[in-house]
Amino acid sequence: MRIQRGSGALRIGRELEAAGLVEHPRLFALYTGLRGAEDRLKAGHYRFRIGDSWSSLLSAMEEGRVVTLRVTIPEGFTIDEIAPRIAYVADAASDSVRDVADDTAVARALDVPGPTLEGYLFPDTYRFAEGVDPEEALSAMVGRYREFWDAEKRARMKAIGLDERQVVTLASIVEKEARRAEERPIIAGVYLNRLRRGMRLQADPTVQYALGTTKARLLYRDIDSVADDPYNTYTHAGLPPGPIASPGAASLRAVLWPADVPYLYFVARPDGSHVFSVTERQHVRAKNRIRRQRERVAADSAGAER
Repeated sequence: MRIQRGSGALRIGRELEAAGLVEHPRLFALYTGLRGAEDRLKAGHYRFRIGDSWSSLLSAMEEGRVVTLRVTIPEGFTIDEIAPRIAYVADAASDSVRDVADDTAVARALDVPGPTLEGYLFPDTYRFAEGVDPEEALSAMVGRYREFWDAEKRARMKAIGLDERQVVTLASIVEKEARRAEERPIIAGVYLNRLRRGMRLQADPTVQYALGTTKARLLYRDIDSVADDPYNTYTHAGLPPGPIASPGAASLRAVLWPADVPYLYFVARPDGSHVFSVTERQHVRAKNRIRRQRERVAADSAGAER
């Protein structure tokens, strides 16, 4: 059963009566008052057994022994993907969770370096009380994000000349690009090289974020359709305005400690790994080679189906 916030002893007694746990709600309320427990009862979802004593019921509510649910937030999830998972444990609508995460006042109160919580809801496995307030759950996730930033990492951030928002933004792009752990620092190194040379990032995940959908392959018309969007790093120089997803610790570390590489380009192989290139000419050759590989794979698949 669920005990609502602000419920008095009599209301709780009546709810316990409806659940078959208490026969005399007024006597239960009187007992609660004599015990001095009324102001100590905590809201939340509880699991009781028929036959539990009044003392046992009150002890559970005083100590807040609420039912908890586990929720896992994978690396690279956006607010739109996180909201349904938090909504499930919060017993709330996804839209209401999304509204909290997008609220600038909430972001300001939680002291994140951006107008929303996008990028700052740390990927991890959490246990929340069933029926948890959405803002409380999101606050816990931001708190987990804060735990990442120890003195060493803040010193490193200053050493590479980026601020916190820039680190998280670039890490979110690395998170969406990388399919192999060992490539994260290399991808981060490539993007930092491009930024330092004044080159546009031309990162596909930023265009997909602008589109609001994930596509296996972007076409030129996709890029053109969101040409004015500031998150489109094909048409806008520098980093996008903010993170495009929640990066995990590995991607954040990759940006703080990028690989020292000469590369300026990369293209994905069919298996998700990447070919890295120093010059545009090398990059074009790599893209053509991989395109032929994809065409052969597609032809082989079509032949097998026939």
